Amino acid sequence: MLTYEDCLCLSGLDEDEIRAIAEHENLTEFAAMELGQYLIQSDDGLLRLRRIILDDIERAERSGKKEHALVLKLTLKRFVDSHPDNPATAG
Repeated sequence: MLTYEDCLCLSGLDEDEIRAIAEHENLTEFAAMELGQYLIQSDDGLLRLRRIILDDIERAERSGKKEHALVLKLTLKRFVDSHPDNPATAG
């Protein structure tokens, strides 16, 4: 049986990235891992993942959740830094 940590490792994303997907798509973290793993391997998936995190940041800021927005901004930075050769790093 696979553990949460096993699934996280297989997804290719970190916990905060998975939480951002889960929040955006209203999914469990396990379902978000599946979606994230699919997206990370698809042609436009990194762009879509970047947009998901940006949407979450915008929603948090509109809701006045400054600390959550900061966590998401750091998540976005780590995501972009971990995929430097992808179009998702562009402006």
